[in-house]
Amino acid sequence: MKNTQKGAQMLIEHQHPDNKSIMVAVLGAPNVGKSSLVNYLLGMDLSVVTNKAQTTRNKIHCVFTVDRTEIVLVDTPGLHKTNQELNKRLNEQAREGVDGADLNLLLVDLTRPVLGQLEDFKENMESDKFAKTWVLFTKCDRVENYKELPLSLVMDKMQELMPEIEKGIVISTKDGTNMHNLTGLLVDEAAPGPHYYGDGSVSNKNERFFATEYIREQAFELLNAELPYELAVVIDEYKDMKPKRGETETKVKSHISASILVNRPSQRAIVVGSKGGMIKEIGTRSRKKIEAMVGGQVHLNLHVKVSPKWFKNNNILEELGLPRAKNSNRVWRSR
Repeated sequence: MKNTQKGAQMLIEHQHPDNKSIMVAVLGAPNVGKSSLVNYLLGMDLSVVTNKAQTTRNKIHCVFTVDRTEIVLVDTPGLHKTNQELNKRLNEQAREGVDGADLNLLLVDLTRPVLGQLEDFKENMESDKFAKTWVLFTKCDRVENYKELPLSLVMDKMQELMPEIEKGIVISTKDGTNMHNLTGLLVDEAAPGPHYYGDGSVSNKNERFFATEYIREQAFELLNAELPYELAVVIDEYKDMKPKRGETETKVKSHISASILVNRPSQRAIVVGSKGGMIKEIGTRSRKKIEAMVGGQVHLNLHVKVSPKWFKNNNILEELGLPRAKNSNRVWRSR
């Protein structure tokens, strides 16, 4: 959220002089609760959340304000070891999430070995340059007598491994433990400065992007085993409807046509389901979420396309917002 002095001054001139802002990177391994944290703080289901790891595939700016403080959360994919092209690009999205951040929130799952998660994070991050970092110990609601855990000793070890760590906070997005306290700390940490989303936007991504996310979220929830990881969603057409002459608004807000990409013909049959039942259910659930987002009725048309090894197809990965990583393979196939 850095800007030139002149640009910042122009923003300040049109905003309240007491405005504050902070950019916060939300980091951690897959399935530690990053998107759940973001959604809790926003008070809405913006980032997709499923019970499967690696649901988040893009870094996303998610914005909320408390009084005159703008907090920009950068939701990131989970960092993990991988040799696969798609996952290399997911890791790159996570690494880029710290760029320009004023503060890092490093989420550590209390139901897993804690120090091992930090060691894996440092190794997979491949960088020793970090902003001030707070460790959030997540999912305390799943740990009996978590208050008796020797977290002060754990924090000492963590700070030896990563001196940028300033403090640790035990949280739960399920029962709200310390979430109000965390919000207050973020407000206190913010510095005087302009709001960069002063138009009321809640993200740097558009409705088209979130439509693909909500479709993919429902596919992840409904499909079993490894199939979701060989699945992607692309928008073929997104058309906002305009009121007819003499009307102030339209009943149908948007017409959306989207393709669910799978790797093999056998996967297509699974996604379509018996008599089209599965794809109909995916469409029904995702349409409801999209309608809540756009504030009106949506016509959603879903197709399933077999696109062999789409996760190695540079053009498709670029379309999904996943540019080449520094360690990408040289895969250049047309869609």
